[in-house]
Amino acid sequence: MLSGRNFSYICTFYILLCKNMAVSKTRTMLVEVARQLFAKNGVSETTMNDIAEASGKGRRTLYTYFRSKEEIYLACIEDEIQIITTSLQAVMKMTIDPEEKIKTFIRVHFDVYKDTVMRNGNLHAQFFRNITEVEKSRRKLDQKETVMLVQMLSEGQERGLFTIKDIKRTAQVLQLSLKGLEVPYIRETVVNRKRRIEHVYEFLFYGLKGMGKGYDSIGLETEK
Repeated sequence: MLSGRNFSYICTFYILLCKNMAVSKTRTMLVEVARQLFAKNGVSETTMNDIAEASGKGRRTLYTYFRSKEEIYLACIEDEIQIITTSLQAVMKMTIDPEEKIKTFIRVHFDVYKDTVMRNGNLHAQFFRNITEVEKSRRKLDQKETVMLVQMLSEGQERGLFTIKDIKRTAQVLQLSLKGLEVPYIRETVVNRKRRIEHVYEFLFYGLKGMGKGYDSIGLETEK
């Protein structure tokens, strides 16, 4: 049977838990409202008053969570980075062979970045204009992504599927290559996106000597 003191501790714990959940829910809502306004109107054209009014919470509540528009903008970037990270981590948890996992990882990488850009306007949207802050947050994700690639390449090496001299450097090159192909991928048509990914698979798993004929200079299949 619970003593009076233990019962009091449990009640206090649940009260604090509920408060923290409410705080987290409100903060998440404010960030999402701000993100939508930034995507629609641009960061420079959106004010704290706009965010407060659109959220229905008022300036006092908004300033309780964020001291400035710049702070809430950074929170938006971090949230977008977290969405990407979660998607990639979900691939890492899949129980499939290393080659298929890398293929899935590449596809998810391109698609989740495309979705992030489209959700926030387009490649030229004001949301992405503060390249310094975007790259600062992106750098952390790049490092995590490289670690994931090292893990998949190492697993494939151990199973005898790959022959790689320097796994870490290979992972770094692969991550940079994927990053460099993001903008072309986003600009492609749906059909060409699929072909571009297939070309990446071909190049990754068969190398320069193993590439068959029938590809043009940008990696898309030529007409037969």
